Amino acid sequence: MSASIQTNGNGSPRIGITMGDPAGIGPEIIVKALAHKQVYESARPLVIGDVTRLQTAAQIVSSSVKIRAVIDPANANYEPGQIDCLDLGLSLDDLPFGRISPIAGEAAFRCVEKAAALALGGSIDAICTSPLSKEAMHAAGHRFPGHTELLAHLTGTREVSMMLVAPGLRVVHVTTHIGLIDAIDRIEPGLVERTIERGHAALVSAGIEHPRIGVCGINPHAGENGLFGRGEEEQKILPAVKSTQKRGLDVTGPLPADTLFFRAARGDFDLVVAMYHDQGHGPLKVLGLDEGVNITLGLPIIRTSVDHGTAFDIAGSGKADERSLLAALRYAVELAPKR
Repeated sequence: MSASIQTNGNGSPRIGITMGDPAGIGPEIIVKALAHKQVYESARPLVIGDVTRLQTAAQIVSSSVKIRAVIDPANANYEPGQIDCLDLGLSLDDLPFGRISPIAGEAAFRCVEKAAALALGGSIDAICTSPLSKEAMHAAGHRFPGHTELLAHLTGTREVSMMLVAPGLRVVHVTTHIGLIDAIDRIEPGLVERTIERGHAALVSAGIEHPRIGVCGINPHAGENGLFGRGEEEQKILPAVKSTQKRGLDVTGPLPADTLFFRAARGDFDLVVAMYHDQGHGPLKVLGLDEGVNITLGLPIIRTSVDHGTAFDIAGSGKADERSLLAALRYAVELAPKR
């Protein structure tokens, strides 16, 4: 998956960009990213959020871009120097930056809810999400572990996978936002096999005909033939690897995670299958947090995201870095249906 962009002119995909938590850095990185004229060479970006909040963000980052309210994606101009925003009327004028609040959590939820509806209805071609605060969303009464699970709920999808992409590394996760003990308990051959299949399909659709996939073990040294752990590799992972191999997929494992990530970074594998959240997130963020992208696999819609949080500590200061959002937009364009 290369993150390269082809210029599509007027047929370029409409990408709905959710504002994320309005008390975080989402509004600022959106304004900064959409100030790059080249974004409009390959995409028609539409922000789903609040016009006033984006105007405030533009002032904070000293941007001269104009914010234009639209009522429908078809009415947007999609022109450089002017950000089209589907204004949800969120009433955020007095909301402080950098603080967790149910008002911000509700706003973030409504942005994602609207974006999913637009994508399911075909009004936009892909969703690119800015960071939200799980704590704020929970305070607003929406008890989801994160974007991935929320979008699965909104689209009626029973099972999805999180794939992270950074320069030189791609990782798909068998489990994500659950505790480590619960993750090990949940891992089973069927789930591992379906995760491998989703990762394989995503890379094939992105132009990699025969992806080389390395699968992590759970224990140190991938159990070392039963020396570590309680036989998890043999019971939970190896059957899935053998099943996918029999069907012709280029899958290797289970392998020790520490050496597998080294080998993947040097080019031996196109995709790493991680068993749990930190096993996959840690190496990838070391290699490329500023340009990391989160992609949800298994949804009936295309969704990419920045690979960082709300950064409440710098929200409202103008210091936020837009590079991850720019990368997420590139992947959204690459994966979106071609018109």
